[in-house]
Formats: sequence, structure tokens, C-alpha cells
Amino acid sequence: MRDRRTIQERYLCDDLPVRLGGLAANLARVKSFSDHPDHRDVVEKLLDESKFLIEWTAAEAKIDVQAELIELQVQLARWQRSWTDIWADPARRAAVAEQARIWSERVLQMSGLLR
Repeated sequence: MRDRRTIQERYLCDDLPVRLGGLAANLARVKSFSDHPDHRDVVEKLLDESKFLIEWTAAEAKIDVQAELIELQVQLARWQRSWTDIWADPARRAAVAEQARIWSERVLQMSGLLR
């Protein structure tokens, strides 16, 4: 992540629904960038950035949203721990991409931006 403090300050200027929408967009990018083997580092950075977005957002969310965000953050950490192996296996990479898509849709629903 570039300058984490600058990103955090900018991110926290938005209301909670917009922040959740930004997290959903990051997860959608994980899905789209996972289609190409040369995007490993970009996707890994998106995973890392998404963990920070959750950290900066969860405290202001309702308890049910907090629980889901924590579950997502744990999943992101699990993926990162095995990232080299996941990326080297096209089937596992595709499975992570699909899970990221599902999480993206879930977070977007939680945001309320679609109402």
C-alpha cells in the first residue's frame, strides 16, 4: 500500500456506506485481476489493502456487519498466508477469485448503496 496514512485519512472522510462500497470494489478487483497470472503482486496488494479498509471501517459498523467484516478479514489473512501456493495453482486461484466476487457482492449489500 502506498502511503497508508494518506489513504486512511482520505478513506475515513467518506460515510460508512461509501467505505463499504470501496471495500466491495477492491474485492471485485481481486476477482477481475485474478484472471491473469502476471497480476499476482497487484492482487496481493489488494488483499492487504482490503484488510486495512476493514480495520478502519469495522468499529463504526453495526455488530452484525462487524462480525461479517471480521470473518472476511480472517479469510483475507488465510489467503495471504498461502498466497504463493494459491497463485501457482490455477484452480485455487480461480476459487479465491470466485470467493472474492461473492464477498464483494455481500459487502455491497451490507453497504446499503443498492437500496
